[in-house]
Amino acid sequence: MEMHQIRYFLAVCDTLNFTRASEICNVTQPALTRAIQKLEEELGGLLLRRERNRTHLTEFGLVMKPHLENVLRNTQAATTTAKSLLKLEDAPLNLGVMCTIGPLRCVGLLAQFRKDNPGIEASLHEGVPVELSQLLIQGKLDLAIMAQPKGFEESFTVEPLYRERFVVAFPPGHRFQRMNAVKTADCGGESYLMRMNCEYANHWDEFLTANRVDLQEVYRSEREDWIQTMVMAGMGICFVPEFSTVVAGLHTRPLIEPEVWREVSLVTMPGRRFSPAVAAFVKAVRQYRWQSSAV
Repeated sequence: MEMHQIRYFLAVCDTLNFTRASEICNVTQPALTRAIQKLEEELGGLLLRRERNRTHLTEFGLVMKPHLENVLRNTQAATTTAKSLLKLEDAPLNLGVMCTIGPLRCVGLLAQFRKDNPGIEASLHEGVPVELSQLLIQGKLDLAIMAQPKGFEESFTVEPLYRERFVVAFPPGHRFQRMNAVKTADCGGESYLMRMNCEYANHWDEFLTANRVDLQEVYRSEREDWIQTMVMAGMGICFVPEFSTVVAGLHTRPLIEPEVWREVSLVTMPGRRFSPAVAAFVKAVRQYRWQSSAV
């Protein structure tokens, strides 16, 4: 069954005249007649009956007409949608962003991408690396921007974007305020507020133990704003990525001896074909000047 056969049949249904239908379809009458006959052969019954100057639908034709109308309508809708997607009009993009990445680090990229591709409908999903990885595997995300302290599994394609160091966050008036940088050993004895959604959460325990730094953990929270607000209230210190969002008035200093860094990467599924919208975003990510973006 071919679409032109359906169009010719429906044109005859509308006009009940083969000559008029052939004019509407811009084909010769013999070509239109042969196409409808071919359609009847494929469906296994007569659709139309011609009696001298009178044409009408058979009972079989009356039954098949709404089904063929749906086929034509759905095909036209699919064609229209495909053209829109290929032209990046109303094209969907599902992006995962690790929850500890500060929005200022990505807002320049997103603003420029929107300006260059106004027809793409981007949805941002915030989460921890484990969750984002599962959504990538399930196909619910097209790509993700995230980091892992021990790298990613070989089942992912990983493209490094930028590196950022971790800093110590503390309230105004704290002794760290007089320092240009804070040695890891200087943190000993401080009250510690744990950022549970940090991908380095377990890594910090190992890091502090390896460097013989004894901290008194007083609170844990999945909420970055809660942790930072508690720091501002003088309840303790925390370690945050350099480019993360910080609440107003919060002070930070680089952590040194040793330094701790994380590498933020673009993560995709190998072998999965990119839609035009996803391909456009990947190109934008690769061309973006991450090191000079706003912090």
